Order: sequence, then C-alpha cells, then structure tokens
Amino acid sequence: MNQALQTFSPKIPVSSIENYIHYANQIPLLTLEEEQTYAKNLYDEGDLSAAKKLILPHLRYVVKIARGYMGYGLALADLIQEGNIGLMKAVKRFNPNLGVRLVSFAVHWIKAEIHEFILKNWSIVKIATTKAQRKLFFNLRKMKKRLGWFSKKEVEEVAQDLGVKPETVLQMEARLNSIDTAFDGPTADNGDNNHGMIEFSPSQYIEDERFSPERLLISDDNSSYQKEALYKALKNLDERSQVILTSRWLADEKATLHDLAEKFGVSAERIRQIEKTAFNKIKSALMSDAA
Repeated sequence: MNQALQTFSPKIPVSSIENYIHYANQIPLLTLEEEQTYAKNLYDEGDLSAAKKLILPHLRYVVKIARGYMGYGLALADLIQEGNIGLMKAVKRFNPNLGVRLVSFAVHWIKAEIHEFILKNWSIVKIATTKAQRKLFFNLRKMKKRLGWFSKKEVEEVAQDLGVKPETVLQMEARLNSIDTAFDGPTADNGDNNHGMIEFSPSQYIEDERFSPERLLISDDNSSYQKEALYKALKNLDERSQVILTSRWLADEKATLHDLAEKFGVSAERIRQIEKTAFNKIKSALMSDAA
C-alpha cells in the first residue's frame, strides 16, 4: 500500500492557479464518519480510491497554508504543489485509530514540505542548515516585518525567545537582508533605474588580479628566488645526499629507494634516513635564508 501511494497523484482538470483554487474550494468537506471510513479503507486495505477521496477535500487547506508563505518571492503555484506533496505524505501515514482529524495531522507535513522548498529556493546560498537556524529563519522574518532592523535589546529578546545566541540572530538578520546578484547579469547603463543611477553587475567591478602584470612579475620573482635558494641549499649537502635527492625528486625518471640502496651498497631504510636528514637540512637552510 505505501509504495503504491507514493506514485499516486490525483488528476485535477484545471488550466491556471485561479481555476485550481476555485476547483479546490468547490470540493465538499468530509464528515467525521466519511473521513474515518475512507481512512480505514486506505489503512487496512490499501484502497487508493479512498486515498483520493481523502486528499481532494483537503486541497483547500493546502492553498490556505501556502498563501501564508507568499512573501518569500516564490510562486504560489509552487508552494501549493509542495504543500500537496506534504498532504499526500500525511495521508499515507495517517492512522485513523489515533483519534484526530486528518487536517490536524496533515498540517505538520504540509508546512514541512513548504519550508523545505522555501529554504532550497529562497537563495542560491543555503540560508539555514540546522534545526535552530530553520526555526530562526521563519520566526525572524515574521518579526522583521513588524520591527524592521533590530536594536541590541530586541536581538537579545529574540535570542532568548527562540533559544539561540544573539550572534546567531544577527547572522540570520544579515542573511535575510542580503539578495542574490547575478555575477554577469544584465545592467542598467542608461540611468533609468529606480534611483536614476547607473548599475553594474559584479563582473564589471570585481577585478581579476590573477593576470595582473605586477602580480605575475612578483610571482615570477618569488619562484626564481625560491628555486635559486633551493639549489644553493642542495649544493651544501654532501655528494651522496645530493645524488639521492636529485635521483628521487628532480630527475625525469625517478629512482626508487631500492635502486639507490643497490647503487650505494646499503639498505633501503638507510637511503630513506639519508633522504630525511637531507630534507631537514634543506628546510633549515631555506628558513634561515628567508629570515
């Protein structure tokens, strides 16, 4: 039954969101006895026709809940669609023996799906990832409509009411007041925007310094200096250490520990020790030279 209900989707013959809402409001509500009968048929027998009879009368409640989230800049149709998914999940899990009406049980699932949709689509950057941040996001936005920017006292009061740190409130407030901007989006270059000013996209004023002549010259000088210091430190090593490091790290065809052990007539472990000692000497030489 559960797997079948996951793929069940009621077909509603409407062509616009206005027609959809009108259609949803015309569907008669269920009495307690009707709801119990359909819920038991679905719960006990997996009757999908009963699931449809439970879902359709509750579409109006999804519309009502979705309308409460219209201030997030997302389409009402999308909010309703996500709410309907929550309604179907609630119907799937509803136990008629709990002694509550389906609408009371479904509210949590409807809001949860809408919340998840808003958090994923409100901003390109994730606005809230933890449970506390999610709670803060929705509560703080409601409060800001009434209070505007928070004073220090208001921040402390909100933090105490929601059980979070004042720093978390300030961080979320900053996120709520930021907007997504296209890096290379359209610009207003004729001064006819809302402020009568010329607008630029970030791609026009954020400088890419990777290929700056000055930066390239400094980088080249640093590279040359480091290479010169490295070869100077390498020449100060004994001949065997020079051969080992050169063969192991600077040659086109790098030698193994066993190759060098055979060449010098010692164990591979001894070659590793000489290599480690040589590296430490070079490191000390480079650090003292830099100082």
